[in-house]
Amino acid sequence: MTRTKKQQGPGEEPPEGRAAGRSGASGGGAVQSVDRAVSVLEILARRGEAGVTEIAGELGVHKSTAFRLLGVLENRGLVAQSRDRGEYCLGAGVLRLAGAAAMRLDISQEGVPVCRRLADELGETVNIAVPAEDAAVNIMQARGTASVAAQNWLGRRTPLHATSSGKVLLAHMPPARREELLAAPLARFTEHTITDPPALRAELEAVALRGCGTTVEELEPGLAAVAAPVRAYDGEVIAAISVSGPVYRLGCDRLEELAERTRAAGAELSRRMGYGF
Repeated sequence: MTRTKKQQGPGEEPPEGRAAGRSGASGGGAVQSVDRAVSVLEILARRGEAGVTEIAGELGVHKSTAFRLLGVLENRGLVAQSRDRGEYCLGAGVLRLAGAAAMRLDISQEGVPVCRRLADELGETVNIAVPAEDAAVNIMQARGTASVAAQNWLGRRTPLHATSSGKVLLAHMPPARREELLAAPLARFTEHTITDPPALRAELEAVALRGCGTTVEELEPGLAAVAAPVRAYDGEVIAAISVSGPVYRLGCDRLEELAERTRAAGAELSRRMGYGF
């Protein structure tokens, strides 16, 4: 009698089991390939450029595997190869994806937990300001326990040259636009307001170097503040996060402490906006 179906031998896996096993292995391999491809992008983001040998070494795979991964990513425009050096770098496709993701990120939404946590920790008023023509506009505010009676800055347009947030925004503007703003008369609000353009330029250079801007009674008597930049996915400074309070609480030593925490909060919000990935 002709046998139409192969009988299973002792200890032999059924054909359907073998098929399932192959399917599971294939799925696992696909996940591993995706993980490796993402790792390649992270390596190139960190190193700027790298060759197949370096990438294979970091991944712990054979060069042929790294080459296949790079080929797929290159076809998708996510990596590009330098013709003269033969090394790979991130391609324009990454910017396309990053831009699409960044458009979904709303600084007002992303800033809520950062502002609230900083205000609770420091007990002072925390604001996020964005540039608006020749001013800074506060779009978010969180009050700490020590600032119950603090002024409400939400929605207010404040001068760029006399506020900590404004100095941060000015310091990171394109030079031509900054010079255009400095060419206009700078209003004096207190005896401490910097209205001399050369002096303000020097101050803005220091702001860029320190990563934060400070004001002490430059907008209002008795008010001090410190601010740090918030960056978008492409590194552009799109906002400033600030901590403000009365001078009697925010002396020089206290401002130094607040500057460190404000820079950290600015970096955190920048990461939430896609910067550094």
